[in-house]
Amino acid sequence: MLCAALFACAMTPTHAALENQVKHHSVPYLAMHGADPVHWQQWNPQTLERARQEQKLLFVSVGFFSCYWCHVMQRESFRDAEIARVLNASFIPVIVDRELDPALDAALLQFVEQFRGSAGWPLNVFITPQGHPILGGVYFPRQEFLTVLARLAEHWKNEPEQLSALAEQAARESPPTATAPAPTGAAATAALIRQALELADPLSGGFGEQSKFPMSAQLLALLSTYEAQRDARLGEHLQLTLERMAALGLRDHLSGGFFRYTTDPAWRTPHFEKMLYDNALLATVYLRAARIFQRPDFVQVARETLDFMLTRLRDPQGGFYSSLSAVDEFGVEGAYYLWNEPTLQTVLDESDSAAARAVWNMKDAPPFDAGYLPVPEHDVESVAADLKLTVAQVRQRVKNARKKLLAVRDQRQLPIDTKIIAGWNGLALLALSEAAAQSGGEKYAIAARGLRDYLVKKLLRKDEVLRVSVADSSTVAGVLEDYAYVTAGFLRYAAWSKNPADRAIASKLARTAWRRFYRPTGWVLTDHSVLPDRAGMAWTEDGALPSPSAWLIAASLQLAKESGDAALKRNALDALARGGFLVNTQAFNYASHVPLLTQLPR
Repeated sequence: MLCAALFACAMTPTHAALENQVKHHSVPYLAMHGADPVHWQQWNPQTLERARQEQKLLFVSVGFFSCYWCHVMQRESFRDAEIARVLNASFIPVIVDRELDPALDAALLQFVEQFRGSAGWPLNVFITPQGHPILGGVYFPRQEFLTVLARLAEHWKNEPEQLSALAEQAARESPPTATAPAPTGAAATAALIRQALELADPLSGGFGEQSKFPMSAQLLALLSTYEAQRDARLGEHLQLTLERMAALGLRDHLSGGFFRYTTDPAWRTPHFEKMLYDNALLATVYLRAARIFQRPDFVQVARETLDFMLTRLRDPQGGFYSSLSAVDEFGVEGAYYLWNEPTLQTVLDESDSAAARAVWNMKDAPPFDAGYLPVPEHDVESVAADLKLTVAQVRQRVKNARKKLLAVRDQRQLPIDTKIIAGWNGLALLALSEAAAQSGGEKYAIAARGLRDYLVKKLLRKDEVLRVSVADSSTVAGVLEDYAYVTAGFLRYAAWSKNPADRAIASKLARTAWRRFYRPTGWVLTDHSVLPDRAGMAWTEDGALPSPSAWLIAASLQLAKESGDAALKRNALDALARGGFLVNTQAFNYASHVPLLTQLPR
């Protein structure tokens, strides 16, 4: 009855009925919502204006193609006729690919984190017609979601002015400002090391004691810090972390590449998305760690990661796709990577099976509903002793098993997000350039050159960056992270190519970024936000992606040093000093800035 009553509160007759705007969309995440009965709109000024005219709340759902729980909520709620009726009647429903609009995603994530204490995807936020978030959450089970919709629709119907005022007041809250002097470079470095070791997991490596993410931005900053300081405890923990990430379930041991994170603290149970940015960043992490610690095994991990990118994520024209889905063609999470008992018995002969099962610990009940995940749980030497084989024999039999399983897996289908995102490709260009500069890096040099040319032809327009190319069309304006990462990628590529034209591209992009994204109040992530303007940030935080403010400052300081550009250097140092106070309590969250603070004049 309640849902019927809500549906009766239909749109005012002066407006044409909404229709699903993402039918046949070229972006895979939006296209998969094209058959939903929800009348999805796209996020733009026209949608916000319609909400104002109709005085309706916007329901904005943000997700991405490889997100497992986004698929679950679509199946349970967004394809449900009853929920669709409520959404279509009482709200303006909006669907957003977070990778197309990372600035909106960041703003709504921040709101939900403040509102609930944590956030993730699918990210579901209700926004007033004036553009202020009022309530948000992540995955809602169907019945809970229906209850939230009904209650909020009733509140908005009875007291819209009060709710609007509360949302606007919350939006006016100022970002943190300096409450203590910024530390010196040495003090900031000490703070970063101290905070990192306080968060360090001494048994499994990594940071924290729950789900484990690679935290590539922090790893890169800590590698730079270790290289300068040679703190023994930090060096030991970094090596432990890199060893465990490479050896266990975070990495795909059949075809290379890293998953997005593990759901357990011991790196054993992956969440099965594979993202371009994770793999590009981790390839760079392992290459730099290999040099700093003199670890050839880390070089091998980096090259296998790059090989995965070249094999599974590269577009024929030279760019790199965004991600591989967590669910297979039948909607089963992780099934593409898992092996059930009948398949193993069919694919592997007895000798190969015995060795592979022992090394990969595939004997007891499988840990996943869909089967086993091949992860080296036991060393080859102990398995050889148990099976009364030589180490060489065990290695060969595991190699045989891997080849046979890959041949079968290659016949399976795994959905891919074919968006080519400028910033993430900038990270790939940096990683490939690092690998190209090493002995034996010819394959990566060819790929780096192809990616460089792709970016120039498809995603750069004079001194500006377009964020995404999909279906060979580039239309979305670049944001701060695109400029920061593409600048860094071209700067590293130029160091390898020795071509002044490549350095000139980096220089032009850096200058454009300062002009568009740095304000008297600080950094903004985009200069074309639909939401009301907010105060800028002193610095941007490190997250799954490195801080774009730190990377742009670092690139600008290097460019200024090479060119003698005093104005560019002054901009970079002023911005660096502006957020120094954040290190006092949050050095780990802003780790990418910390190694740069040593360049501030004392």
